[in-house]
Amino acid sequence: MENFAYILDYLPNGRQTERGFHREPLALAIGEDELKLFELVPRTGAALATGNRISLIARDGVPATVDHVRRRLGYDELTVAARSELPNVLERIVTANAPRFLRFFNEAPAVSRRFHLLELLPGIGKKTMQQIVDERRRAPFESFPDLEARLHLKAPERLIVGRIEQELSGVDDKYRLFVAP
Repeated sequence: MENFAYILDYLPNGRQTERGFHREPLALAIGEDELKLFELVPRTGAALATGNRISLIARDGVPATVDHVRRRLGYDELTVAARSELPNVLERIVTANAPRFLRFFNEAPAVSRRFHLLELLPGIGKKTMQQIVDERRRAPFESFPDLEARLHLKAPERLIVGRIEQELSGVDDKYRLFVAP
């Protein structure tokens, strides 16, 4: 269950239908833990802005910003603005939860003799995968800057963001690394 979400787009007049706008404010968001896409109905008078992290449940006596989650969305149902905001928000999620995503670099196993889970990240081939495996044998990666310095790999968090975007967009792959099915 998601406790927090990041706003990808805010639609104060709701979604447009064949008969005009639905007239109920909506927010398109991505959950922080399971990385699910949601359509949210905000509370009356709630101030939502793109990129903000909001609570989906009441905390410490403070009511949630959201009245309810209307439904789960598919990637193709996102607005153009939400799709353009998605990489920035995903990068914020990945850097804010660095230990969770570094664990993938430190613990990802080989699937077979010829294939490793690290190769599912866009931009990682056999040679880079082998360098990652060799370096993590010496010592686990402590942070993204440590990973970047030891491997001469530019922006490793963007590799994870790229994979998350692929999984959200519905790439036909039997492996789900970060996004809940």
